[in-house]
Amino acid sequence: MARVCWPYFDPEYENFSNRMNPPRVSVDNTSCHDCTLIKVDSVNKPGILLEVVQILTDLDFIITKAYISSDGGWFMDVFHVTDQQGKKITDSKTIDFVEKALGPKGQSTEGVKNWPSKRVGVHSVGDHTSIELIGRDRPGLLSEISAVLASLHFNVVAAEVWTHNRRIACVLYVSDTTTQAVDHPNRLCLMEEQLNNILRGCEEGDKVARTNFSMGFTHMDRRLHQMLFADRDYEGSGATTDADYSSSSRPKITIERCEEKGYSVVSVRCKDRAKLMFDIVCTLTDMQYVVFHATISSDAPYASQEYFIRHMDGCTLDTEGEKERVIKCIEAAIQRRVSEGVSLELCAKDRVGLLSEVTRILRENGLTVCRAGISTRGEQALNVFYVRDASGNPVDMKTMEALRKEIGKTMVVEVKRVPGNSSIAPAETRGWAKTSFFFGNLFEKFLA
Repeated sequence: MARVCWPYFDPEYENFSNRMNPPRVSVDNTSCHDCTLIKVDSVNKPGILLEVVQILTDLDFIITKAYISSDGGWFMDVFHVTDQQGKKITDSKTIDFVEKALGPKGQSTEGVKNWPSKRVGVHSVGDHTSIELIGRDRPGLLSEISAVLASLHFNVVAAEVWTHNRRIACVLYVSDTTTQAVDHPNRLCLMEEQLNNILRGCEEGDKVARTNFSMGFTHMDRRLHQMLFADRDYEGSGATTDADYSSSSRPKITIERCEEKGYSVVSVRCKDRAKLMFDIVCTLTDMQYVVFHATISSDAPYASQEYFIRHMDGCTLDTEGEKERVIKCIEAAIQRRVSEGVSLELCAKDRVGLLSEVTRILRENGLTVCRAGISTRGEQALNVFYVRDASGNPVDMKTMEALRKEIGKTMVVEVKRVPGNSSIAPAETRGWAKTSFFFGNLFEKFLA
């Protein structure tokens, strides 16, 4: 088969091409009675599908259907989307942002710089520093991490924590409460040393725990996928080790060859949830596969997604080893965001040591955190924890009710039983950070 490779993209030529053929974006609320159609036509370039899906995901849109075609020099997509309540997108500011972000102005930050987005990775963002941690998960680890940060007078203002196959990855934004600079080399070295000691203490085999103070911008969820993929969390011991992922809900993933067009066809059928398409496209991109065509559909409670792909060097997946690796990586990407069991949502006045206090109470009650989101809105902290017992089993609701009463003495708490394969939508937080969870009326209750 002839090799089909991506051409070299000269930055100046690409800008010229965009000026000559600017992206066309339309937001259509008339063609479909139950959803909004977002159509994107633009010059094709590597990674463009992920860029578009990432923007729609950050806006908390639910993608119910999508048709992707980018074979050749043009990129043509149609997305059927709703808001988190299943309604059309009618807010004029949101529509205006979509048109700017996906249109010609999306190539620069001018049109979108004021929109809240999930950004991590800058060594220092104003008074905040980004920390990336990855290592072997164990009960109480998040409590130990937050205790170290509190002892060094760092306040966690935003974070996301994922666990999968006994590995943990987290990205944290911290601010300093002392008069010393947040990026002072001595303080960062001390923090790194103490955090590495905690992470190394639970490592086994040839896996290496790491603490990084990252440079440059990246997307929070995308970064967590990259960290776990680089850590090879998909190399489980055959069976799924996550207790919160039942075998009955395991995705059905197949890879076949399309002889006529020279594609590998990846078919995924699993329980539907928010951000599912983003997670799959993100993983295919990280594995250096290019999506030429795709069809996405949701028939509640299941989703069917089909991707026509080639590797960036133009080759298809011809060996069983390649196919097995792609299947494992996609399955891992789907599992990382799945949480079943019980969630604990908290709202309190933000302060140094708040996260340490809450995670200590969870640990003392024999609970382990399998996923968490920490955010700040003004002076208020909004946290959500998905928890199980130390053995990975569901938590008894009586235990959670007792825990709610204990923590509820100083903050507003809600306990919810989470249905299988859920992904809860984000709430708005301060400008540069959002967390992937929805707090409903919890914040309003706190202010009442």
